[in-house]
Amino acid sequence: MNPSTADRQIPVVVLAGFLGSGKTTLLNHLLRRRAGNRIAVVVNDFGAVEIDAMTVAGQVGSTVSLGNGCLCCAVDASELDGYLERLSRPAARIDLIVIEASGLAEPQELVRMILVGDNPRTVYGGLVEVVDAAEFDATRERHPETDRHLAIADLVVLNKTDRVTPAEHERVLGVIGTLGPGAAVVSASYGRIDPGLLFDPATRSAEDEKIRQLSFEDLTADEDQEHAHHPHTAYESVSYDEPAAMDPRRLMAFLDSRPAGLYRVKGFVDFGAADPDNRYAVHAVGRFLRFCPEPWPRGAERRTQLVLIGSGIDRDALEKELTVCAVTAADADSTDESAMWGVLRYVRSEPAAEEAADPV
Repeated sequence: MNPSTADRQIPVVVLAGFLGSGKTTLLNHLLRRRAGNRIAVVVNDFGAVEIDAMTVAGQVGSTVSLGNGCLCCAVDASELDGYLERLSRPAARIDLIVIEASGLAEPQELVRMILVGDNPRTVYGGLVEVVDAAEFDATRERHPETDRHLAIADLVVLNKTDRVTPAEHERVLGVIGTLGPGAAVVSASYGRIDPGLLFDPATRSAEDEKIRQLSFEDLTADEDQEHAHHPHTAYESVSYDEPAAMDPRRLMAFLDSRPAGLYRVKGFVDFGAADPDNRYAVHAVGRFLRFCPEPWPRGAERRTQLVLIGSGIDRDALEKELTVCAVTAADADSTDESAMWGVLRYVRSEPAAEEAADPV
């Protein structure tokens, strides 16, 4: 299920959170544990941003190499489209773009810019909101907009949980669940979440691996071993492989009511007689959903293959719900031309079309 480098879209993740929440610590962790991916870091708004021992001066348009294809750019919102265009060119060979919003930035505006952008090489990768567990109440008092940010987040990282009691941890989790009921929530210390929540391991040719330079990830490998005892939140992955075609309406009902904790859905769907000529690549993150129809590859076996990623998800329940979506013998004789309408709402027909997602 790995598209070619030329065809794939690069996820753009917005990393937000108020000052002191641990955004940069989490970003450093992702850079160290990036599974071979080339990551571009776009810093929204200026001010000195420390990334480990390297400091990116707060100059608009500055670019600093972080090693082996990792870049850090300091931009303001008006320049974002231009930088995404440059970073997503195939020659840049970037696998993931992370926009680190300033501590006082409005993440909703950054998300909206990504969703309405006309760049066919990028795709929305989710809004990750980092929250300081120890300062949660004080942050909400100082910044009432915290509640709005949590309400639109796709993934909430409750950071610094090592600084609160188990009872306080549970209380804050309950409040976050009320404010952002649709978001996946993971708890962490020192910003250590499993990178698999956000991106997949990169696949490189043997020749590419042979000639690559020593990377930031390589240089910090020993340090990671020294700190291996620090906990970080693991993610759970469910693979679903179904030879029968999927019923469009039942699958859309499943996707529209995704359970708590389910953060990403990816793969290919066979809708059978509803569209026999195409398979549908599906990309879902949080409430964002997009289908991309493409002709079946010559000789390919027709089946649905999905990977579902989240934290605290019920594997058995997910598999049962997906099994219900498969076409049965009782459905075989029924034909309904409107069955695909729900799916087609999330197909982006033109690069300049409005976003194929629920409003943010």
